Amino acid sequence: MKDIYEIAVVHGDGIGPEVCAAAVEVVKAALGNRSHLNFREYPAGAEHFLKTGESFPEPTFNACRNADAILHGAGGIPGVVHPDGTEAGLDFTLRLRFELDLYANIRPIRLFEGVTCPLSGVKAGEIDYIILRENSEGLYAARGAGVQLRGELAVDSLVQTRSGVERIVRKAFELARQSNGAPRDGVKRVTCCDKANVLRSYAFFRSVFDRVAPDYPDIETEYVLIDAMTMHLVLQPGHFNVIVTENMFGDIISDLGAATIGGMGLAPSAELGDRNGFFQAAHGSAPDIAGKGIANPYGTVLSAAAMLDWLGTKHADRVLCEAATNIRNVTNTALASGCLSADLHGSWKSADITQFLCERLARLH
Repeated sequence: MKDIYEIAVVHGDGIGPEVCAAAVEVVKAALGNRSHLNFREYPAGAEHFLKTGESFPEPTFNACRNADAILHGAGGIPGVVHPDGTEAGLDFTLRLRFELDLYANIRPIRLFEGVTCPLSGVKAGEIDYIILRENSEGLYAARGAGVQLRGELAVDSLVQTRSGVERIVRKAFELARQSNGAPRDGVKRVTCCDKANVLRSYAFFRSVFDRVAPDYPDIETEYVLIDAMTMHLVLQPGHFNVIVTENMFGDIISDLGAATIGGMGLAPSAELGDRNGFFQAAHGSAPDIAGKGIANPYGTVLSAAAMLDWLGTKHADRVLCEAATNIRNVTNTALASGCLSADLHGSWKSADITQFLCERLARLH
């Protein structure tokens, strides 16, 4: 347990400052006078790029690297790009992933009571799984390193290493062991999602998965090809417990999974390495609704709860773990009570949702 935890807060672009500020407020309410988190704000993102010509200042990177955890709002503004056409606002997230080796991107997909599922007949509790996205390799490792020849040819390489695949696969089995199993049958199961029937890189991913699996005889294993997975996540989401996959595939199916639970506004994520932890909602910056007070803060609030859990477990800090549990419980209460933002077909403003959460958390002290 530490006396003080340094949290680097980067609000980012669009609705980022709104949802990030809400999450900080909720964390402070959950901890009350027991708080020993020091929140420090730093600039980065597309809006900062427009002002300064720099999307990710070096002092911000150093602060994030040295912090106990990083909390982010959202990044990117459509049309704000580098000369190569890539978004300036994504530099913050991608540089942290690769330079801090945040190899495990944990994206929980859970249907809450009070939220209407777009899938017919599916109720709260029937969707509850984790997509574990390898975060440091795969196709996205080619960012900034691909080849474009005279406007006629472009090539990006998909990279898989034995050590990189093995550590993400082991993380998947560890998460399954800690879970309650799949909602449909209670089985603790790890699903390897790949395209091993076509590409050698994914056949290699599967071969490493097969080498690791025998070390976890208590966990059931299976394989699903990526194209079939998009169908199964819609038709039988209750079957899944932990899905492990390559970087780009994980990015795509986590958005699909989020759609089945009400949208990206309910999708938290934790990006973890051996030392650093980076926490943000899985949604984008939604600049079209920025400043209107209607942004959904739940995804960032739940990401902040994951941050407290990670710090609490890492440092054996019971207070942080308890606060994380309380935030999740109060979020359950809020959604079940009809505290729904516009994207969830409700009329609650961001500030009203934040106030609801904070008032109920304060009662727990």
